Amino acid sequence: MENNVIIDLKNISVSYDGEPILKDLNLYIRDKEFITFLGPSGCGKTTTLRVIAGFIEPDGGDVIFYNKRINGVPPHKRQVNTVFQRYALFPHLNVYENIAFGLRLRKVSNKEIKQTVTDMLALVNLKGFEKRNIQSLSGGQQQRVAIARALAVKPKVLLLDEPLGALDLKLRKDMQIELKNIQQRLGITFIYVTHDQEEALSMSDTVVVMDNGVIQQIGTPLDIYNEPKNAFVADFIGESNILDGVMIDDCLAEFSGHRFECLDKGFGKNEAVDVVVRPEDVDVVEPEKGMLCGVVTSVTFKGVHFEIIVDIGGFKWMIQTTDYQPEGAKIGLYIEPDAIHIMKKSAYSGLYGDYSSFSEEFDELSDPEEVEEE
Repeated sequence: MENNVIIDLKNISVSYDGEPILKDLNLYIRDKEFITFLGPSGCGKTTTLRVIAGFIEPDGGDVIFYNKRINGVPPHKRQVNTVFQRYALFPHLNVYENIAFGLRLRKVSNKEIKQTVTDMLALVNLKGFEKRNIQSLSGGQQQRVAIARALAVKPKVLLLDEPLGALDLKLRKDMQIELKNIQQRLGITFIYVTHDQEEALSMSDTVVVMDNGVIQQIGTPLDIYNEPKNAFVADFIGESNILDGVMIDDCLAEFSGHRFECLDKGFGKNEAVDVVVRPEDVDVVEPEKGMLCGVVTSVTFKGVHFEIIVDIGGFKWMIQTTDYQPEGAKIGLYIEPDAIHIMKKSAYSGLYGDYSSFSEEFDELSDPEEVEEE
């Protein structure tokens, strides 16, 4: 294992009322890394964060911090600090005193507190806000105070649990950039929890995709997007057409009644596989020039591109294209070898990837505002 590992979770198991939440989880986290736990509500990501923080004692396994086992060490004695979605600021204290709070507990001198608070306010772009009442701040400003307070005590690791969940979209985007900048400037480890794929992809060095208390894949944002390990990861990160296919041979796959050259090797001859084709990787061509042909069943304008649903032999594909195609049009699809990604069959095979029931409303209904996850 690499020598810059600062946290090592070994065989961590956690159950609530006999229900397993984390199942034998193994993960190490490096110094100065921005690592994100990503997954749907209830997948165990917040529980993992709380195990690291010391709020939850695992039923089994070891939490190793700088080569020392810290199971049983209370949260305030760990060199970590947490920023919650609900900020948890002290309403009766002004901005200065909120940020100074942890330093006062540690009996730091007034001179040092003043210097640290000034530095932290500069770091989160709140210079001149020292005397402001917490209630008078916007959600984004309160979030910055919470981050400044957590960083003031110089933790080795900052844990962030859905910290941007309560902010509107534009502010979230701004804060994502800001958080990444803060992390790079301070050079400390950030462990981030979110169910927002775009947030995970845009901020992280490493993404840990979780479902059902189990890590499905660990990798860079590019790896996770371009080389998903299974249908769950492919579907959870961005949009994906996921089809049943057969690997005829190395670099030759068959799906949708057509044989395609691809770049994947090492599968058994005629092995049944899952095939992923991202909507943006498909070229729309004249029907006679297409490898596959289908009929457009719906068109949605997305600003940069059109999202079109195409029926090919009863399977509904999603295609993202800048060329407008009217509903009912017959179109051809052309797919380059490097746009095809082959995955082994898994427990998730057949559950995702057909856009028959797809609609924007349905999508939003199925992802309610995430409640505090246990």
